[in-house]
Amino acid sequence: MGMGPQRSESPRRDVSAWRPRVPGVVEVFHAHYTEYAYPMHVHDAWTLLIVDHGAVRYELDRHEHGTPHDTVSLLPPHVPHNGAPATEEGFRKRVLYLDPGAAAGALDEGLIGAAVDDPDVRDPLLRLRVGQLHAALARPGGELEAESRLALVGERLRGHLRPRQVRGRPGPDGHTLARRLRELLDERVADGVTLEEAAGMVHAHPAHLVRAFGAAFGIAPHQYLMSRRVERARRLLLEGMPPGEVAVAAGFYDQSHLTRHFRRRVGVAPGHFQRGRPGRGSGG
Repeated sequence: MGMGPQRSESPRRDVSAWRPRVPGVVEVFHAHYTEYAYPMHVHDAWTLLIVDHGAVRYELDRHEHGTPHDTVSLLPPHVPHNGAPATEEGFRKRVLYLDPGAAAGALDEGLIGAAVDDPDVRDPLLRLRVGQLHAALARPGGELEAESRLALVGERLRGHLRPRQVRGRPGPDGHTLARRLRELLDERVADGVTLEEAAGMVHAHPAHLVRAFGAAFGIAPHQYLMSRRVERARRLLLEGMPPGEVAVAAGFYDQSHLTRHFRRRVGVAPGHFQRGRPGRGSGG
């Protein structure tokens, strides 16, 4: 019980929130509360909630629910709900507010009734994917990865809310879609392309497009694009371009973004790689 006296000093209310450059995500909200209760309120977006520590007790449409750490909760727009800690230590949560009209993670109004009836989903894979999505949203320059992960999260949520939904008529085969997307990524290595834009150009659902690409090439679209950018960065570094300029020319968010992905794929930082050219250090 040694931590008890320390908790009583003051309630903890740590919050961070931002609007990422990812279509479909209205807001990312991370919070740690020890003593705070939300009054009854509504949102105009879907609320996708995971709790990393503790638990939240809430009412939705006059029915009580809870969020243990292995649960993904999906609260529909325009339906009143509240929230309060369900444990003495409070709770730490991560929330995404999702635009009902966005393509990548689309959750249409026809799903509201199912979400009201059963807002708490116990699905370890979905829980993992939501966590991965939060990680991608926290990294500037990872927008295509975040869109891809959002599409897969939306697809799995729809599967829970409409488990017997009949698939629509098949469009182009997966290999054709994957090839079209690869060509598009090759054309826009530096500028990039959003998943929503790519899906519109090749006439495919975003989640299906991500799956088709992975099945055809054994790599996710965002990983493929990042690999192409690193390859471009290698060529520019060997030509003598400074790393800061290389980052912009190869399509990275900034130099630290370049360094992180370059080190992951090459094993050394861009500057170290560049200094290894003959005549530029010990190797000549």
